[in-house]
Amino acid sequence: MDINGTVALITGGASGLGAATARRLFDAGASVVLIDLPSSAGAAFAAELNGAGGSGGGGGDRAGRTAVFVPADVTSETDVQAAVDTAVALGPLRIVVNCAGVATPGKVLGRDGVLPLDAFSRVIQVNLIGTFNVLRLAAAAMAATEPASTELGGPERGVIINTASVAAFDGQIGQPAYAASKGAVAAMTLPIARELARSLVRVVTIAPGIFETPMMAGLPQDAQESLGRQVPHPSRLGKPAEYANLVAHIVENAMLNGETIRLDGAIRMGPK
Repeated sequence: MDINGTVALITGGASGLGAATARRLFDAGASVVLIDLPSSAGAAFAAELNGAGGSGGGGGDRAGRTAVFVPADVTSETDVQAAVDTAVALGPLRIVVNCAGVATPGKVLGRDGVLPLDAFSRVIQVNLIGTFNVLRLAAAAMAATEPASTELGGPERGVIINTASVAAFDGQIGQPAYAASKGAVAAMTLPIARELARSLVRVVTIAPGIFETPMMAGLPQDAQESLGRQVPHPSRLGKPAEYANLVAHIVENAMLNGETIRLDGAIRMGPK
């Protein structure tokens, strides 16, 4: 599917993997709707993409493209529906990328006692329920969109790309909630892809390894370098642009469907 002339909805779009993805798709000719929390830098980033140079939100236009920031909580049906409606108003919504997530650590039996159920539930709520909330509402909008022809033949309405993690397969000590949430995202990829095939919508999941994200930036530099050396090749942290490049390839390659793709430099995480 050609990226140019489409509309892309990206959660967690104000920073990290989401921001890199938004920039990559915008540069390829898509309008982008950025979903992130009201406290994020989403408005400023949308303005940057639009070339406004200010701190306001979206609404600008450059060469037929526009970037719009919609403050939203991915677990809110009302918030997400408003963002989907905003995307549909801009043109054909054909790309959805779920990057929003949290990685709050916590052992089952920690120094302060048993892991609070609320702490476990919150990670599941954001990473799994939030991803599904966006997916289901966006899929409904995509299913009502006129199909587009692909370069190699055959109609297509859109593609939904979710973000899991290598923790779905190599979860470490202290990651029961995170690994469970990301494992569930990977597990639901195939059944949803099979269901949405009749609507000409593809579903693919990316499972990144250790990437340079705001979460990683909070670690000391020597700790980041140590983690990078654990990656067999290339022996470094992943770049958000590399995630974004894979997103673009998934969009353009119509045979990628129902799959979870590890993007990790061949790392396999140890127990801790």
